[in-house]
Amino acid sequence: MGSGWHEWPLMIFTVFGQCVVGGFIVLAFALFKGELSRYKQQRLLMNMLVLWGLMGVGFVASTLHLGSPLRAFNSLNRVGASALSNEIASGALFFAVGGLGWLLAIVGKLPTGLRALWLIVTMVLGVVFVWMMVRVYNTIDTVPTWYSIWTPLSFFLTMFIGGPLLGYLLLRVAGVEGWAMRLLPVVMLLALTASVVVALMQGAELATISSSLQQASALVPDYGSLMAWRMVLLVAALACWVVPQLKGDRPALPLLSLAFILVLAGELIGRGVFYGLHMTVGVAVAS
Repeated sequence: MGSGWHEWPLMIFTVFGQCVVGGFIVLAFALFKGELSRYKQQRLLMNMLVLWGLMGVGFVASTLHLGSPLRAFNSLNRVGASALSNEIASGALFFAVGGLGWLLAIVGKLPTGLRALWLIVTMVLGVVFVWMMVRVYNTIDTVPTWYSIWTPLSFFLTMFIGGPLLGYLLLRVAGVEGWAMRLLPVVMLLALTASVVVALMQGAELATISSSLQQASALVPDYGSLMAWRMVLLVAALACWVVPQLKGDRPALPLLSLAFILVLAGELIGRGVFYGLHMTVGVAVAS
């Protein structure tokens, strides 16, 4: 019994991937508005390199979960039949379409008309990617702690917690301003509030789940304190983002960067708890 830290490659892959999808959606909407100068559009496109870098780190981490990176391609052997294969395939497609379109846009080879199509398709692929992550865990009815509504809620809430902040940071680096950016902290606040509710309700439900050999609440004995630390980090991140704006200032880039690091730390704690809650009906699982 532990906190799932042994699954750190999957923790990084899922958290980074969900934040990248959310961040891309924010930047895509900014480009959709059509109110940015050509210079700011180009700077914003350049900043997307951060998204693809984070996504690359996530995929590299995911290969370590396979024991040997050379086995990575084997995970695609059952696309359409295996949830794991679908997850990797959808993630690779999101990465490939997003990255290729980004590269063509950077070098000026992506026509204006196709740019909108590229943004829409990549956003859709991103959401599909997050859903395929959910399906890897939410379809296993022999793991009652994952076979619940809390799994999709937790995964998509990570997207709405980390994505707006990451997108806002990259918009600020590009020098983009506007009233719509003020809505992004509200999105994170709502997602954070929903995440608190999910953590409390899931914690209460754990006491009702057991196999013939173990109680779900015993899988992560420090569930309450770990979730409390997670919320402290997320609230601190939101404060770094919002407090300067309440004073009439724009949050400094170092402060925003710190806020995003705090979000990653908080969500990694939450994802560690998620993997720590793995149990199989009728079988004791040691970790």
